[in-house]
Amino acid sequence: MSLPPARAPRAPRVPRLPGWLCALLLLLLLTPPGPLGSAGPVASIVRELRCVCLSTTPGIHPRMIAKVQVVAAGPQCPRVEVIATLKNKREVCLDPETPALKKAIQKILDSARKTD
Repeated sequence: MSLPPARAPRAPRVPRLPGWLCALLLLLLLTPPGPLGSAGPVASIVRELRCVCLSTTPGIHPRMIAKVQVVAAGPQCPRVEVIATLKNKREVCLDPETPALKKAIQKILDSARKTD
């Protein structure tokens, strides 16, 4: 009794794409997804139309915070959002309804009005 000779498994057959489709796919891969440079003030205004903060943290010790960003209510989100960047580069959303944060936001707004 003899065994038949072993054959290498065949690779699945891949259909060939037309040349114009290959060129289009290559062009799409090489095209950058958006503007690479600074687009000016329009870039800061245009945002995704949704809230950034889905859940909030009631409080973070001020020594841990490196930067605070306050996003006003608008068409993207019906509520004020406070995003704190911590010193370990993590971003957390703070609850703007806490009394301490309300006082801090009011001071920021008052100082902005004085400079205008």
